[in-house]
Amino acid sequence: MKRTPTGTSVGVDDPYEHAGRCDHLTSVGRCRYAIEQPERDPAFARKRHAAEYACLVSEAGCEWSDCPHFRSRASEHECHRCGLEERRMAGSAKRPLLEEHHLSYRGSRDENDGEETSHEITVSLCRWCHAKIHGSWARIDDDVSPSPEALAEAEGRRSRELDEGEFRTASERFDR
Repeated sequence: MKRTPTGTSVGVDDPYEHAGRCDHLTSVGRCRYAIEQPERDPAFARKRHAAEYACLVSEAGCEWSDCPHFRSRASEHECHRCGLEERRMAGSAKRPLLEEHHLSYRGSRDENDGEETSHEITVSLCRWCHAKIHGSWARIDDDVSPSPEALAEAEGRRSRELDEGEFRTASERFDR
């Protein structure tokens, strides 16, 4: 199983199995990285320009792992492992229910082949699943339900959302 640079588990054998599409991929299949940041990798930008900025993965036989600038960061609004939905409290300093969990770290060494990883791959995990992944042998693809603590926190937030949705005059809300 893959590990973080500090040695804790990330919960997967192959991060690319859980990666979404590349963050640099436009809706028309072009490489935004080569278009907007050509100075960061001129040789890569020239190759993409010659191919009319088509994403490298569109070429025959290429995978996400073949692109030197692949990045897939979490954009889900539910836990990738247990399915708990995010409930953010606007204007609140409360900790979010979901956190970004790194499956692959840019600049870390792969424990199996010693090669440096150059791709950042993340998924969304609830705080409870995140702790289980890093603290034990739990895996991202385990078939689990949200923990009772996670459900209680989400339901508490849902109740507060419903309370806020009710119309009350200012004088009712702020008894002066």
